[in-house]
Amino acid sequence: MKPIQHVFVGGVRAATLGRKELAEWILTDCSVRRNEAKDQQTRLLFDSNGHGVSLASTDAAFREALEKADVVHADGGWIVPASRFLAGAAVPERSATTDLIHDLCAKGLASGLTHFLLGSTEEVNSECETRLRELYPTIQIVGRHHGFFGQAEADVIREIQAASPDVLWIGLGKPFEQLFAVRNKDNLNARWAITCGGCFNYITGNYGRAPQWMQDNHLEWLFRAATTPTLLWRYLTTSPHAIWLALTKIDRRVI
Repeated sequence: MKPIQHVFVGGVRAATLGRKELAEWILTDCSVRRNEAKDQQTRLLFDSNGHGVSLASTDAAFREALEKADVVHADGGWIVPASRFLAGAAVPERSATTDLIHDLCAKGLASGLTHFLLGSTEEVNSECETRLRELYPTIQIVGRHHGFFGQAEADVIREIQAASPDVLWIGLGKPFEQLFAVRNKDNLNARWAITCGGCFNYITGNYGRAPQWMQDNHLEWLFRAATTPTLLWRYLTTSPHAIWLALTKIDRRVI
């Protein structure tokens, strides 16, 4: 398949694909590789947002993990307008992971896309599976595990290997989910590993989405900061830092 083009915003890559195109690209790739004996290596889809851009400038291990991703998509809405003025090409739209997970669950029904849910607490993880089965009755969830496995990581990897999912959703939060994916890439036996942060909590309703007008105007971060106190300090510190990085680390390469 044709490689996905990336630009740079704040020193971090962002794919120049819309949300629908990205979902279709992953679905097609899974369908093609599921029936091939070769090229079964797990591909990594990471996201870029204010927290990630800021963290990449201060955490070398996280930055190196981002560089090893096959695709980095624009989860943060501000990356879209920033790319138009500060990058070598425009990112057409935001592809929020909280939307992308529904895109792949819905669109993957026809092709039998299989999923493994890794992350969050046992209660949220279990509830997320239940909710996804309610929303998409024929969805194929082939396994799940909470994110508090500590020293039992090897056992979790064996579970994922045995399930052999098309998509492994990793909701461990930054930088842990990216580091986990890179560290175990060669042993996952999944076609795609997609980091998804707190997505499971949004699916269960424990976290709420911003009104559509705020999403459309790239203000969902503000809604999350106001409604989720634990995120407030992160957004107040990382968002300004990320914007400063975008303005001062202009890179017009297209790769």
